[in-house]
Amino acid sequence: MANVWDAEVAVSTGQARQLIESQFPELVLTDLEIIDYGFDNTVMKVNDNLVFRFPRREIAVRLLETEGKLLPMLAEADLGLQIPVPLYYGKPSSEYEWPFIGYRFVKGTIPSLARGVMRDRESAIRLARFLKILHGTNVKKAKGNGVPYDELSRLSVEKRKATLGKNTNEIKNLNLFHQVELLENYLQNLPKETLPEDITLVHGDLHFKNIVVDQDGILSGVIDWGDVHLGHRSIDLNLMYSFLYPAARELFLEEYGKVGKTELEYARFKAVYTNAVLLLYGYHEKQPHTVTEAQKCLELALT
Repeated sequence: MANVWDAEVAVSTGQARQLIESQFPELVLTDLEIIDYGFDNTVMKVNDNLVFRFPRREIAVRLLETEGKLLPMLAEADLGLQIPVPLYYGKPSSEYEWPFIGYRFVKGTIPSLARGVMRDRESAIRLARFLKILHGTNVKKAKGNGVPYDELSRLSVEKRKATLGKNTNEIKNLNLFHQVELLENYLQNLPKETLPEDITLVHGDLHFKNIVVDQDGILSGVIDWGDVHLGHRSIDLNLMYSFLYPAARELFLEEYGKVGKTELEYARFKAVYTNAVLLLYGYHEKQPHTVTEAQKCLELALT
């Protein structure tokens, strides 16, 4: 059975070079390498100052187009953390049927590859300030830039409980998580209350593969905005559980503002669900660094 992250089209470095050079002849490509790939995009670093993202699945195309319109608006808002700013908009062609985008490189390292990660005060405050501004974005203006509502019911426990149970069993059988009993116990205590219907602009996919830290290990940037949508802020607040130490969460909330108990329960659910998926992803894609970081984040989310 195919994995949810399997690519429909995986662009090679040679193909990427050809596409970039043909559409942007003003760019002199010296270096080009694949630095990461996720469920939706293959990510190429170009000349140390640019990143190009190429969709791997058709479902990612509209998402890429949306962020291409939205990110310039957010860059003007000054979110307090680095975000990718689109500079080059590649068009579909006979060589590659989908659009692609080139961005200014966001300096930093994803946590799984960083020397050390600071999960306490400074990262907590930076994350809180970033999300406070993001979640305060004018919804009408974001909608005017093509941002969709949550069409996938991303916080639906009912739709995701079975998958979390299946993933928990696989994690246990593969012996990937030494505190698997915490995960099993959590399955029996999933959120049941109804979330408030408040709608905000959200990143939609905040986890350790979509953030970067600086040389001191402090949160410094947020990347991969492909899942940006109008939804509930709990989906972003998940990072409070999966990235920060428990003691730093109070600092986060002091800076961010009041969040209801039910919202926090769903934020934790998103953190647990996402990092269980990423743990299996890292295992099957043979990425030991992803496995190690997912284990750490899952442990944090359950405490």
